[in-house]
Amino acid sequence: MNKNNLPIYFSLAVILGILIGVFFGGSSNEVLSFSKSTSQEQKIKKLINFIEQDYVDDINTDSLLDGAITQMLGKLDPHSVYIPKENQQANIENMQGNFVGIGVQFRMIKDSITVVQPIKGGPSIKAGIKAGDRILMAGLDTLHGKKFRSNAIPKYLKGRPNTEVALQIYRKSNDSLFTVAIKRGNVNIKSVDLAYMINDSIGYIKLDRFARNTYREFKSSMKSLIDEGMTDLVLDLRGNGGGFIDIANRIIDEFLEKDKLMVFTKNNKNKIEEYFATSLGSFEKGGLYVLIDENSASASEIVAGALQDNDKGTIIGRRSFGKGLVQIEMDLGDGSAVRLTTAKYYTPTGRSIQKPYTKGEKNDYYKDYQKRILSGELLSKDSIPVIDSLQYKTPKGKIVYGGGGIIPDVFVGIDTTSYMSNFYFNTVNNFAFDYVDNNRKALSKWTVDSFVPDFDTDEVVLNAYLSEIKDKAKPSYKTKQSIKKYLKASIANTLFGDVGFYRIMHQDDKMLQKVLELESKNKKE
Repeated sequence: MNKNNLPIYFSLAVILGILIGVFFGGSSNEVLSFSKSTSQEQKIKKLINFIEQDYVDDINTDSLLDGAITQMLGKLDPHSVYIPKENQQANIENMQGNFVGIGVQFRMIKDSITVVQPIKGGPSIKAGIKAGDRILMAGLDTLHGKKFRSNAIPKYLKGRPNTEVALQIYRKSNDSLFTVAIKRGNVNIKSVDLAYMINDSIGYIKLDRFARNTYREFKSSMKSLIDEGMTDLVLDLRGNGGGFIDIANRIIDEFLEKDKLMVFTKNNKNKIEEYFATSLGSFEKGGLYVLIDENSASASEIVAGALQDNDKGTIIGRRSFGKGLVQIEMDLGDGSAVRLTTAKYYTPTGRSIQKPYTKGEKNDYYKDYQKRILSGELLSKDSIPVIDSLQYKTPKGKIVYGGGGIIPDVFVGIDTTSYMSNFYFNTVNNFAFDYVDNNRKALSKWTVDSFVPDFDTDEVVLNAYLSEIKDKAKPSYKTKQSIKKYLKASIANTLFGDVGFYRIMHQDDKMLQKVLELESKNKKE
């Protein structure tokens, strides 16, 4: 997994999150159907038949129809989208939070599929697959010595439940070649990237998205942290592109008292659906900090807005993305689907989170990040646009604004000191993996708790990297410090996964430093 922290890449990630994040007003399996043909349907059918039978050249009408649907939806809002059948399965897996396969994180190293980590609880780890193993063959398919794209590999490893695939493995650590039969099974795609105690009283949970398995993982993490003595929670929604509204509401419910309004939706007939908290919350009395940024969207904004409007906790960071539209999905019968905007959602005070858009102008809509850079909004709270006519008050009298995203209670600008070019990100990631791959036995003594404070304090590994790139780049002192941190985090990611990566990146995280500052101030008061 590439841990590039450049904001532009998070922007791409959030756009993907928005496209796959579905907000159903009803059932998650809702399918629309028509009871009878309309004149419009007859017109389309007649045209397709005419083209198939009489067009002068050979034409793929499926492709033609896909293009027509895409063009049609392109005239609507930015979140009404067509999902081709070749993309739908990946979207379903992402939002359901699992897939059927062997369960490995991998990357292409030269011409070989190399296991970065077997996924916890998956078939591969049970079969003894280890980090660093090369997968040479899957059944009769040769997977090495070819220039595969990474997205072409899963079809050889995924399959139906309980089907078996024989993998030929080369294990570099003991120079062995062997075959292992693995029975494919359900593999969890985790939603909770990280959960740990920052100090004796403050817990931290980072949510990647709001998928079907998110609440279960979140609840489990909450229980563990409470058992460790957590009295205050940092809920990190930075870069979280959204997901299911019912899952977002269950998480909000953990923090709000019974009968508190969490969110409501309104459709084109002004029908309103309201969602209220229950008495089941486990952290209604606990302290809460919610971290958001310009890539926190949809369900993330529902959570932040609900808590802010109910005067629960403190929202820290930068103005969120501004996606406040509800989609319903329609299966088109051939594996493809359409997600159509059918309503808008509003925070408890009545704010619409949706930022302005022009129908049919999706490209401009997604250039909002660049506009925020140019306006200075990502650096200064005073540059955040507010509209006085869209001013609202919370029950305790706090002023909040609608019109596009959630504006945080406490602003923290982007960190301009840690910028690194793509060259450094790519070469650091490659160096880190090779370093771990060549030193697995020596590195096996480290735990994440010892690695974070003590690894490479003499900068031997850092200097080895700098020596490797000396003919291609000469980083400044400031860039060198960023490289040092990212190199250590990248090695930790290869060894320990997300927990290792974020534990290191958090050491000088400005938003977390703001949390500690506010906590210290609150205790003095």
